[in-house]
Amino acid sequence: MKESNQYNYYSKIKEYRMAKNLTIKELAEKANITSSMLSQIERGLANPSINTMKLIAQALDTPLFKFFMENNNISNQVVTPERRKRISLPGEDGVIYELLTPDLTGSIEFCILTLAPGKTTSEAPMGHEGEEVALVLSGTTELILENEKLTMNAGDSIRIPPRTNHKWYNPTDENMILIFAVFVPRNT
Repeated sequence: MKESNQYNYYSKIKEYRMAKNLTIKELAEKANITSSMLSQIERGLANPSINTMKLIAQALDTPLFKFFMENNNISNQVVTPERRKRISLPGEDGVIYELLTPDLTGSIEFCILTLAPGKTTSEAPMGHEGEEVALVLSGTTELILENEKLTMNAGDSIRIPPRTNHKWYNPTDENMILIFAVFVPRNT
């Protein structure tokens, strides 16, 4: 009989296995456990030891803690346009960030930035710890990178090293849209 477990680790193991297109037999072999044991674990009929859970996590190339996180449903990782979190700066109409990841807890922040005509991301160029990459999807932007001004058009991309002061500015009369990702170093 299944135990009441708010973290439902057994179904999460199955979700990760299926996402990696592994059969029960294939995962069991990689984890060095029996297929019947894995099947029982996935159905909530067996309580595996921590060592067994570590073997399964390693075979799935997934951190062990992910099996015990609430709301770690793989389908929750998909961010549809209507589920995007929109962030606009107070008092700054025309500067809109849309988060393309479910939240800001991961090591990568992935966003769309829309700048209305004449708008900028900040008064002065600012830096951050993480490395950033960006791709202009539409329009034209001026990137102030340290003391240099670079003009970028749709299709242009750039890598911005960590702690490099920068800001985005839209000098045109049309919206500018770019997509960017920032690697956020986290102490683990």
